[in-house]
Amino acid sequence: MRGLVRRLLAKLARLGARVDERTPAHRDRAVDGLRALALLAVPTGHWLVGGFILDGGGLHNASPLATFGALAPASWVLQMLGIFFLVGGYSSVLSYRRRKGSVREWTAGRLRRLGRPVLGVTAVWALLLPVLHYGLGVPGDTLHTAATLVVQPLWFVGVYAVITALTPYCVRASERLGARAAVPLIGAVAVVDLLRYGPFADAMPSWLSLLNLLPGWMFAYQLGVSWADRRIGRRGAWLLLAGGTALFAVLLLAFHYPMSMVGVPGEARTNSHPPSLLVLALAAAQSGAAILLRDRLARLLRRPALWAPVVIVNLSAMTILCWHQTAMLAAAVPGSYFGEIPGLTAAPDTGGWVLARLAWMPLFAGLLAAVARFARPLESPWDRTGTARRAAAAVLAAGFGYFALAA
Repeated sequence: MRGLVRRLLAKLARLGARVDERTPAHRDRAVDGLRALALLAVPTGHWLVGGFILDGGGLHNASPLATFGALAPASWVLQMLGIFFLVGGYSSVLSYRRRKGSVREWTAGRLRRLGRPVLGVTAVWALLLPVLHYGLGVPGDTLHTAATLVVQPLWFVGVYAVITALTPYCVRASERLGARAAVPLIGAVAVVDLLRYGPFADAMPSWLSLLNLLPGWMFAYQLGVSWADRRIGRRGAWLLLAGGTALFAVLLLAFHYPMSMVGVPGEARTNSHPPSLLVLALAAAQSGAAILLRDRLARLLRRPALWAPVVIVNLSAMTILCWHQTAMLAAAVPGSYFGEIPGLTAAPDTGGWVLARLAWMPLFAGLLAAVARFARPLESPWDRTGTARRAAAAVLAAGFGYFALAA
């Protein structure tokens, strides 16, 4: 057994060395490391709060946060979309400045890279639904729950695509104002929050909160653009860290914003859909910390054993985002036929459930790795896919989206 472990470790070491040797010298390892960290936080968070209950033989969504409010601070760590948008802005502006074609061609290329995996996962699920229901007898309630979970992370891709298309305007704003270009965005979110939570909240329309969707997530992206333009130094990073932390504390303690960074079933207010000012405060603090730790992280990732996993995660970024819920469902749906299984299909209302769910996490990760082997090609250009097949994929994706949203 020890010999097998040594051979496995030696093989991994050789793989890490090869990945390290093939990495261009100009590659920004710290930015890639931050992206990988933010990417891994997405499935980790969803798997921890994505509980189920069995009702009438079918699976329904349930969250442990509804029972264990004390777990809310964990969402402060796992909610790393601010970091994702920060490095997204940083990477996009570098790519934008290196472009060889027109702005329209650059934008179209970026949007195609985002759209292919989304089209792929929804089209595949559209084909799976009738097979699961009519061929394997999976209850309709379970399929509705599964469709909702698969679509749930995809809103992020849509918002990110819109913001990516606005990169040229972000670049111009950064050139003129530097990091101050993000101030109007946080100001807009503050005004909307005041209207929807302030003394005149009862008179405000329900759609008002949607006005926070674009500036809320664009805030960290704009910071990333300014960071890439070297308009944010250590002084600015410290200001972001201190100011974001202070604002975060004030919003929680004085203005009683919800503790959780994700939605909690039964709660009237949410910080994430769409983002509240608390999300931007956290994003500011995280961005400041990331900028301050950049050099240290870059030195750390010069170690091949640490760098190789970062490369693998970055190469599978959209696959992880689009398919991690499928990996969890690959365990939960078959498990539902065996009744209430702690941490999987049993109600998430006991401390034992939390421990059991942690024990299931390695299986979810293994299933995601297996799914990724099949789904990874969907991220590559569809050069051999004809117009008819692309149209069919679009129709299937639209049908699945309707099924999921109608559920």
